[in-house]
Amino acid sequence: MDAYAAAAQKIVETAGSDPVAARTQMSAFLEQFRALEKSMAAASDAIDSHAHQVAASSATLGTVAMIILSITLLAGMGTAFLLAQAARRLLVRPLLDLADTMRALDGGDLSVRVPHADREDELGGMAQAIDAFRDKLKAAEAAKEAQTRLIVDTIGTSLDAMARGDLSVEVEAELTGPFAALKRSFNDAAQGLRALIGNVVTGTENIRTGASEIASASEDLARRTESNAASLEETSAAIHAIDHRLKSIALSANETLSRADGAIAVVGNGRAIADEAVQAMTRVSESAKGIDGVIEGLDKIAFQTRVLAMNAAVEAGRAGEAGRGFAVVADLVSALAMRAEEEAGRARDQLTATQTDIVAAVDAVQKVDGALSDISGDVGQVHALIGTMAEDNNAQSHAISQVSDAIGDMDRGTQQNAAMVEETSAAARNLTREVDTLADGAASFTIVAPQGHRSSRQRPGVNGSTLH
Repeated sequence: MDAYAAAAQKIVETAGSDPVAARTQMSAFLEQFRALEKSMAAASDAIDSHAHQVAASSATLGTVAMIILSITLLAGMGTAFLLAQAARRLLVRPLLDLADTMRALDGGDLSVRVPHADREDELGGMAQAIDAFRDKLKAAEAAKEAQTRLIVDTIGTSLDAMARGDLSVEVEAELTGPFAALKRSFNDAAQGLRALIGNVVTGTENIRTGASEIASASEDLARRTESNAASLEETSAAIHAIDHRLKSIALSANETLSRADGAIAVVGNGRAIADEAVQAMTRVSESAKGIDGVIEGLDKIAFQTRVLAMNAAVEAGRAGEAGRGFAVVADLVSALAMRAEEEAGRARDQLTATQTDIVAAVDAVQKVDGALSDISGDVGQVHALIGTMAEDNNAQSHAISQVSDAIGDMDRGTQQNAAMVEETSAAARNLTREVDTLADGAASFTIVAPQGHRSSRQRPGVNGSTLH
């Protein structure tokens, strides 16, 4: 019991200097109190049990002894009962009351009244110690409430200012115990938030400048892309026209090749006909030479006939009258021979003229053949040139088709690039609007300058100013 009272006194002394340790010791004290309460209850139960045992022992005596001892037993039982009640009233009940008080204090009820504090025994000392402990707990609770009110007044006011956007506030009140760490944490958090908002303002200005440059560049690129797309479309149309013309030229060249082939065939046929004409003229010339020999023979026959007629006329003159008729015949034969010579001369002249014409015709036909040969060669060269042109046109048409396809791909790519640039420009404009919104939000905060300088509320501008 003395140790129990000493423990209670120690708790009271500790509560004055360290309430937290006193609460810890209070828990151990309550455990000791519960153990004591159980011991006292066990003592009371032992007394009751002993009384019952005495009654049972007395029951074994004889009837006489029972009668004799009944009064004594009843007196003993009454005495034991009275002792038990007295022990319960003087020891157990006060302990139970103190236990209820300790439980109330442990539950935080500092308004409970401590019973039996006016007693002079150990229970009175214990009750007085509990009462002193309660008073110190009240003092500690009052100090805690005062500290809490101070925290609410300082940190709450600072938090309210921060909620309004004023980040320059700090907790200046002197706080002790764990609240000092709370003060440091709050001030550190406020400083970090000021640095964060400052970085946000600076980053927002940088992002705004970059977004404006991106938007301007995107719009300029969009205009250039649209111009390039229009130029590519015009170029594609021109390339298509050139391709169509080259294909038309290629068709014309192929048709010209066909016609040149026909002309070469016609010239070849003309040369063959000219060769046949030259051969025919040569045969006619040879025939004319034969006719000339015949005419020369006829001319000789006519000359001889005329000589014979002259001889016949001479002989007829010698014959006189008898040869007169023969002389007439001789004259007629001579005249016929002269006429034959004249006709033979005219035939020779005509044949000579004919031979001259035939020679001229042969020369003309040979010239025609030479001209046809030249024409054939020229047509062959033209055919080769047109063939080369056709091949070149086909190659150019194929190349132009590839160029047209490439330009078409470039046009489609340019159109896609234009769409992407437009999307980029729209995204940059949206980013600019979002950055403006973020800048407006950041500008609503008041940030204190380092070393406690005055705070300023500024809107970050395009000139690169930031909040201090």
